[in-house]
Amino acid sequence: MSVMIDIAGLPPERMVFRPSPLAELCAALHALAEPVHHPGLHGWTTATNSALKPDLADRLCEADFLWRSTFSDISLPCAALPQTQGVPGATLAEDLDLLDRLDDEVFVDAALEISCSSRYSRPGPSPLVDAEARHYAMERAMARGPRAVEFARRILEDPPAVRAWLRRLFEDCAEAFFNDTWQRVRVQLTADARHKTEVLRRKGLTEALAEVSPAVTLTEDGSRINVDKLGNGRTTAVDPAIGPGVTFVPSSFGWPHVWVLHAPGWRPVIHYPVAAAELPGPESLELLKLRLEALAHPMRIRMCRYLARSAYTTGELATAHDISAPEVSRHISVLKKAGLLTTRRRGRYVLHQLDLTVVARLGSDFLEGVLR
Repeated sequence: MSVMIDIAGLPPERMVFRPSPLAELCAALHALAEPVHHPGLHGWTTATNSALKPDLADRLCEADFLWRSTFSDISLPCAALPQTQGVPGATLAEDLDLLDRLDDEVFVDAALEISCSSRYSRPGPSPLVDAEARHYAMERAMARGPRAVEFARRILEDPPAVRAWLRRLFEDCAEAFFNDTWQRVRVQLTADARHKTEVLRRKGLTEALAEVSPAVTLTEDGSRINVDKLGNGRTTAVDPAIGPGVTFVPSSFGWPHVWVLHAPGWRPVIHYPVAAAELPGPESLELLKLRLEALAHPMRIRMCRYLARSAYTTGELATAHDISAPEVSRHISVLKKAGLLTTRRRGRYVLHQLDLTVVARLGSDFLEGVLR
């Protein structure tokens, strides 16, 4: 399975390597919201979370719909604006100005969409103007709890107010911690982007992609970029409506994720990590054997892609994988018996989630695979 980007006929100069302050801020917010995804950042996430003022921490919880279980495309507004040619802003203020230039329908659709859902690659009406899309967005939010429901309701009822609120939230994060963080990482990210641009110029796209990530490859005929993911998607880098090109955005907070923006009508973006972290080894051989056997089934591997990012109900998993609820329950039972899942009840919903502290002990390859 993979996300494919059609690049047939695309000249190399249309491949842009450039850091994005807003994308890096959202990657940092994801790491703060899901520190178990990023064990190598434990010191930074612990120190930063403990230093957040209660008001800012509460507001981040209200908006974590955008970066906790998936990575919202609003972090890369340059990809939806043809006039930018896929180039992010040089500063956070410039990126936020680009975000302000998105029209309400594009903004709301991006904010409420889930990039690993089956609907992500299919063009469709905005929930602002289509009742079915609105119902689907609210239904998905309901399974995530009251905070997600409230955020979805607010953004659907009054997009300008939420957009202003969100910009202020990003600006407050910059003042609280991100300005210092960006000063520390931007030199590394700029150097990485410059290096890969030079590799592309001197050695070609195959070599440049190899340095981005082992998960990113070029087909033999050079017509597609393939990003190895536990899911399928396809987009084009030669859409005349948005302009030809692919943007590559480095991140110091990204590992083990390789995010791919492949929404219809947006320029393709690959948001890749510039460094990896070491993870602890597995536990006893008997426990390792039990867990590996539980993960041997291809359907359970596919389900883990969802369960690694967020908590899901049996019904949601059945719909996502086009199988029956009883069949999902059988797979969930096997994963729970191996101690790989946590389960909690929220109202009438029973939510299951992969225990990433346990999964991390299986090794970095598996963790990177399900979180990529």
